[in-house]
Amino acid sequence: MTSQPLLHILHTEASEGWGGQEIRILTEAAGLIGRGHRVELVCTPDSTILRAAPGYGVPVTALPIGRKNWRGWQALREFLIRRQPDVVVSHSSTDSWLTAIARLSLPHPPPLVRLRHISAPVPHNALTRWLYLRASRQIVTTGEALKQTLMRDNGYPPERLVSIPTGIDLTRFTPGNRAAARAATGLPAAGPLLGIIATLRSWKGHDDLLDAFALLARDSPHPTLVIVGDGPRQAAIEARIANHGLGQRVILAGKQTDVVPWLRALDIFVLPSYANEGVPQALMQAMACGLPVVTTPVGSIPEIIEPGVTGLLVPPRDPPCLARELALLLNDPHRRAMLGAGALAMARWRCGLEIMLDRMEDLLRRVVQPAADGQRDRAP
Repeated sequence: MTSQPLLHILHTEASEGWGGQEIRILTEAAGLIGRGHRVELVCTPDSTILRAAPGYGVPVTALPIGRKNWRGWQALREFLIRRQPDVVVSHSSTDSWLTAIARLSLPHPPPLVRLRHISAPVPHNALTRWLYLRASRQIVTTGEALKQTLMRDNGYPPERLVSIPTGIDLTRFTPGNRAAARAATGLPAAGPLLGIIATLRSWKGHDDLLDAFALLARDSPHPTLVIVGDGPRQAAIEARIANHGLGQRVILAGKQTDVVPWLRALDIFVLPSYANEGVPQALMQAMACGLPVVTTPVGSIPEIIEPGVTGLLVPPRDPPCLARELALLLNDPHRRAMLGAGALAMARWRCGLEIMLDRMEDLLRRVVQPAADGQRDRAP
């Protein structure tokens, strides 16, 4: 029996922020390193992922790839010549363009895989079509809905697209003792806790959640809202909490390296996103911890949420509806338990890390195979 070849994989990331996209990159890279592959990452000098990569055991190099300019192109081109990876996986617009253009000057460029994490529209123009269909060998999306959108709205052929949702570590994200978790995190021992774990970005729906919570707090049995994460809207969220007079009812926990105890401490997980989602990792993590979840039908979220079975879906940007559903759920412990059990079953069936690694490993081997057969890519 012939063993499968090990690959040299290069990930590129121009984003300087931190969220599910960056966590997926590092988790996937670490997982494939664990399977024997050589995996590297290049990113910008000021990025959070640069500082986080060593903790995942992922080799990382800082390059000036934060802008589409000659300096970034030259740095990435020289890196490709020096390292000679078998395949490049790009993650954001800027690094995808720099990689695609750098390949033009290489006699034997590595194939490029464009990984599309979010559901934001892809521009309709000839240059973008070249990037996705000529410069890239394959387009990977993090959800089936994202794939279908590119086929429907952009006319991309289905054979160039594949949906490989992000996976999570099901040995780490598991149900736990709620009282112990509250003690470990310093959260209130008594009373219901609602929570969201997300970067403080507009489309994650923190404003809508706070507006809903302001309505909810009038009638419900003293729930507390826990917001875990940091980001560009920190000050705006603090102001909204103050304007609603919720200072004693909302806990801003900031960024947490280990979110498991924070999830286990909650009674209900809420993610009222209104744009840009694939299948959010925080949502899958909450489900794997056995939490009932309330979210929106945005991006590929409906692929893991069957209403009334694995969670609840509410319309985006509708705080009154969100408040009503949360109030009903807070007052129905049997329904919370039922939804939590359904969420846990779905997470264990659909969201495991090994599923993602198997599919990405298989895809990358198939993309690289022409090079192994002496048919290395020629730059378009």
